[in-house]
Amino acid sequence: MTEQPWLWDENTWRGHVEHVRAGRSLKPARWPGGAKVAVALSFDSDHETPALRDGEVLPGKLAQGEYGARVGVPRLLKLLDRFNAPASFFVPAVSALLHDGEVKSYVDAGHEVALHGWIHERNTALTETEERDLAFRAADVLEGLTGARPVGIRTPSWDFSAHTLTITRELGLEYDSSLMADDDCYELLENGEPTGIVELPVEWIRDDAPYFMMDRFASLRPYTPPRGVLSIWRDEFDAAYAEGGLFQLTMHPHIIGHRSRVAILTELLDHISGHAGVWFATHAQVVDHVLTADGGRP
Repeated sequence: MTEQPWLWDENTWRGHVEHVRAGRSLKPARWPGGAKVAVALSFDSDHETPALRDGEVLPGKLAQGEYGARVGVPRLLKLLDRFNAPASFFVPAVSALLHDGEVKSYVDAGHEVALHGWIHERNTALTETEERDLAFRAADVLEGLTGARPVGIRTPSWDFSAHTLTITRELGLEYDSSLMADDDCYELLENGEPTGIVELPVEWIRDDAPYFMMDRFASLRPYTPPRGVLSIWRDEFDAAYAEGGLFQLTMHPHIIGHRSRVAILTELLDHISGHAGVWFATHAQVVDHVLTADGGRP
């Protein structure tokens, strides 16, 4: 029987906490061109993969995901072009393979394509060998479709296993965007040692899914009105602007891509663009800047 956590000795609980930990802050003293804030928009192009992962292969769930590729992505690319805002698209390999030409359209429009698993798998349900195999296969697929090796990863569902950081280092990636220890970028530590991997942190309050997801057979409902979400995100941006920091959003084409939700993203981008000194950048561009600013790479 596994020992209960309250019976752990200090070495045990401290070891769990310190396995993957936030290291030095990488918040730069300044942003490119003297900008006051970096705005890092991101979209997880999951499409049908969460349903496929769960073995839900009937048309209903799959159609809900297909909306993201069929309607959401074109709508979002048009919006990003309007605001001249490069973004990062985290794409499961199966999504990339299902939707021919989609990831290439991201690259052609000046956006970043980064890793997001093979089929939106849950990393903590995998063995280390399985997780490594899927990660390397996914990187190969995205490289083959875009012509460039991804430099960053966002784990599916932000599900970070005991092996994820090791595999991220083996992949030769520059950054992860799955953890939540800060508002601004920081270096990841592994068992107390600096890794050189940048964390570009996420947060559920800056993610569209918790506000808008629905399950017709359960109590999961979109309880927050879209403009309530707009208010939260606008406040997050305003604080980042005042602090000279990073404003990061995580969205999904099959969720934010609906008309009433794109409307609030449009209002948010109008609000952001009304401020002087805003730098829209991909996650990779933000990471490149924080790694080279004020002291060089770790």
